[in-house]
Amino acid sequence: MFILVRHSNMADTLDVVARSFNINNKLGPKLEAAAEQNAILRIGWTNAGDPVPKNGELGLCPGIPKGAKIRALGTLGSWTAAFGKGGMFTIQGDAGSFLGAANNGNQITCERSAGNYAGFAMTAGKISILDGCGDDLGACMSGGLIVVRGNAGLRVGGGMTGGIIVIDGDIGNDPGAGMVGGKIIVNGRCPNPPEGVVLRPITDSELKELNKEIDDDNFQIPNDSVCLESSGEGKQSIGDNVVSAGDLSMIGLVPSGQPRNMFYSSCDTIALLGERAESNTPIALPLPIMPYLNDGKILSANKKPSKQVETQPFIVQFNPRSIDFISVDINNLSHCTDVLPNSGGAVVDLMKMPSMDAEEIDGMLVAVRSLLGQEKPFGFADGVGRIESLHKSSSYHNADISICTIEDESGISEPASLPLIGRSNKANLENTYTDSGIALGFSANAEDIAKLRASGLKFICCSTPNESYEDISSWLEEIKSQLFAILQRLGLESIDSLTRQNLRALDYETAAVSGLRLSGYERPLPHWFAR
Repeated sequence: MFILVRHSNMADTLDVVARSFNINNKLGPKLEAAAEQNAILRIGWTNAGDPVPKNGELGLCPGIPKGAKIRALGTLGSWTAAFGKGGMFTIQGDAGSFLGAANNGNQITCERSAGNYAGFAMTAGKISILDGCGDDLGACMSGGLIVVRGNAGLRVGGGMTGGIIVIDGDIGNDPGAGMVGGKIIVNGRCPNPPEGVVLRPITDSELKELNKEIDDDNFQIPNDSVCLESSGEGKQSIGDNVVSAGDLSMIGLVPSGQPRNMFYSSCDTIALLGERAESNTPIALPLPIMPYLNDGKILSANKKPSKQVETQPFIVQFNPRSIDFISVDINNLSHCTDVLPNSGGAVVDLMKMPSMDAEEIDGMLVAVRSLLGQEKPFGFADGVGRIESLHKSSSYHNADISICTIEDESGISEPASLPLIGRSNKANLENTYTDSGIALGFSANAEDIAKLRASGLKFICCSTPNESYEDISSWLEEIKSQLFAILQRLGLESIDSLTRQNLRALDYETAAVSGLRLSGYERPLPHWFAR
């Protein structure tokens, strides 16, 4: 029994999040009907038409469908009108960060200012901001048009691969940093661009085409504007992580006093995720693993389905089944509207997203979970080098799962990560609903899974040996069989009975970095007791 104490600012945040979910839940059923009737849905007015401006609501109106029209009044928070699919959204007021993020066809107008990362990772559509914006405008966009009247901050168009950004005002340093495609048009002060970006005058043909596309009688791009584009020499890398050279081979599994079970003894290998009191749909893992796959289509492609594959949830980038978690990151943001409702849960990969503060994460979660379904589990993933931040965020945002990724280029090995994760679990996740997991850089076997479960982790994520249905099925069956054999050898009936008492470091180096008992010495090395 424990009591969670909420400070006043936390209570205020929870109230904003609750109000935001409530607005999205009410809007959902009305969108298609309004689109058919060509009606405008209004947020920030009473039914009688009296203004009641919004103040800080976030994550509003995700995935607006084609034909839907929404008008909002007031100051809105982050992740407003994200994941759009072709609707129209107008805000009479200011917007926070990530306005129109992952836009895939919306026509968005902000009649005042917008925060950082407006138009982040957008692929299509148009965003108009009438009174300036913050940093990282149009970062990582691949298509569409952004028009800003007023000044913009640092790194306009950073990492963009396509699309057009037009700024009628001054911009900050590092414009176009890391861009490999697209154009940035500036009518105002423009600092010298970074390496890999060239600055040139706009051509007459570009001017004519852009003014036609902007289609605004009150605004025309003048012919003395400048254009920034890639020199063709830049390289872009979102960063595939280096595969770890470490493993768990120098950690042993030993009995802790129980007699060996007979080979026919049954064993429980199930792990339940998302067991919070208010959740109606926890996820059951027949084996305590959540394998990674890029495309979930592989899991539905066999004419002779395997029970082990059919019942085992995976974490996928695209085409999830109803039991799979979707990995939400920069690579698939624009597809979220289509895949989230069909998923069993979601994992936000913070390693592949911009750094976000608590309000921005709340905004993203409101948008994502409004599409996913609030009753479904969600979580975060981040590198072992940021384990404290990951677990604090998971606790603060009441995540169901928290995945520590070893492959974050920090160089921390699997054995060395165990005490780091253990300490952070105790400091940040104890007495919470969050289940702690680990993501390996190699395909795990039954011994790896048993060792990590014994260290206190609820589940393990890893890649599959091959991306074919038959190979995945054989791999899962082998893990199940070997887990049974391990538990029988250790005299245990459930994988939940594994503890650190069952672990031994088999060499001095592993004992030194992991804090496990050194085999033969039968206790941790003395420096683990030093203060």
